Amino acid sequence: MNTPNPAPDSAAKQSGNPMDRFSVENYQRPVLDTPNGAEKVLMHSCCAPCASEVMDALAASGIKTTIYFYNPNIHPRDEYNIRKEENIRYAQKLGMDFVDGDYDAKNWFDRVEGLENEPERGSRCTACFDMRFERTAAYAAAHGFNLISSTLGISRWKDMDQINGCGQRSAARFPGMQYWTFNWRKQGGSQRMIEISKNEEFYQQEYCGCVFSLRDTNDWRVSKGREKIQRKVKFYGREAVLSEDDDTEE
Repeated sequence: MNTPNPAPDSAAKQSGNPMDRFSVENYQRPVLDTPNGAEKVLMHSCCAPCASEVMDALAASGIKTTIYFYNPNIHPRDEYNIRKEENIRYAQKLGMDFVDGDYDAKNWFDRVEGLENEPERGSRCTACFDMRFERTAAYAAAHGFNLISSTLGISRWKDMDQINGCGQRSAARFPGMQYWTFNWRKQGGSQRMIEISKNEEFYQQEYCGCVFSLRDTNDWRVSKGREKIQRKVKFYGREAVLSEDDDTEE
């Protein structure tokens, strides 16, 4: 049931765009089955845009979902707060429980010490994912969950194998715990993520979250003759929203 073959409705046929069958309006969602038969999942969330499609998919499948927001990598603190509040807003809309993890930024900086100049998708990102997923798995084990996953994998900016590897290592620390490696990008998932974000007018961040990503992104922009990132000013669906080529990083 996890591999649907939805038929496009009349609107999709008339548009002539085959991707329209994957839109929020036209997509016939499958009923997802958890890999271990669990009825509930602790879902690590990085931000509301990435989480939205994942949360909708889980809600449509009747899987009880608790959102776990643990992202001490996000800096500065006001950036962390706006991303968290947007995620809380959508969790409340769907009636999902939301757990606010600690903002232990000092521990994060200690964890990535010496990796400050590593590139995106490199060893610094691995250390960052490991830290966030280890805390997710620990919370899950202490609160009766045996299945965890993360919304990070839906972003095309991320290496799914890297994310899944970190998740599986973290889950393996706790007997009976499993990390769900479902590919949330498939069947138009990334497309619907953007669509939902526009409908909800989510805050649209332009960098992963950490200070090193902000530094490197600004350096790249300047090298291309573009302006540096302006934080807390862009929202999906509002005037001056970014194009999909510049879509969400987390």
